[in-house]
Amino acid sequence: MARTIVLTSGKGGVGKTTVTANLGMHLANKNYRVCLIDMDIGLNNLDVVMNMEDRVMYSMLDVIEHKCRLKEALVQDDTYPLLYLLSSGGLNQNLTITISQIKEVIGELNKTFDYILIDCPAGIDAGFKRAVSLAEEAIIVTTPHLSSLRDADKVITILTSYNISSKRFVINRARGDLIKDKLMFDVYDIGKTLNIEFGGVIPEDDKVITNTSANITNMKVAVNRAFDILADNIITGSKKLFDCTYKYRGLLGSIKKLIKRSV
Repeated sequence: MARTIVLTSGKGGVGKTTVTANLGMHLANKNYRVCLIDMDIGLNNLDVVMNMEDRVMYSMLDVIEHKCRLKEALVQDDTYPLLYLLSSGGLNQNLTITISQIKEVIGELNKTFDYILIDCPAGIDAGFKRAVSLAEEAIIVTTPHLSSLRDADKVITILTSYNISSKRFVINRARGDLIKDKLMFDVYDIGKTLNIEFGGVIPEDDKVITNTSANITNMKVAVNRAFDILADNIITGSKKLFDCTYKYRGLLGSIKKLIKRSV
């Protein structure tokens, strides 16, 4: 039986889709079977983030309309054979998909996968409600900025009316140099404000873009380790946090801060 987790944010542009892709990659790298579902119907781009846009032949809508089998709609990742993508569908197709129909598809996926990660559309409208109603757990992705935190807090409040057994938040694009100098919200202060469990902290890194072999082999050690900790927290329920301020301590750290801000 799969654990079904929705990744949501409220606010767009916080990196929710890239977090979804990279979390799926790290779970698959730990030998778990993972299916990613893009529920941003009509504006779906998870396939683009994962470099799969040219390989998606069928969508969830095609499965529901019996135009293909579920197996045919699943796209296997080239680098991580235990990682699959199920695209939701194209523009204006959301009007033909009901929650009960999607739940039937997820019921079939439950038989095969260990984790089903649902990439939720931004906002709190019908798309959000549909995606959240499909999940048993939630990860709220936010950044250390006031507007993003306000939206995350609203989402957490709304989630209380759904059958969500577990809620965690992930701080994305955290800059250790700014946090160290109190120019960006500290992750522990954010935790007290949102008042739910930590999921993880992901440092800012422009290389966190696509789900390719570059992510694990070439991505900066710090980001790679941060996603690895996030995956372990999801698997085991642990509450470890990546410390993105560690390299900005002491004299050498001060020099690194100056260099980073001059770039």
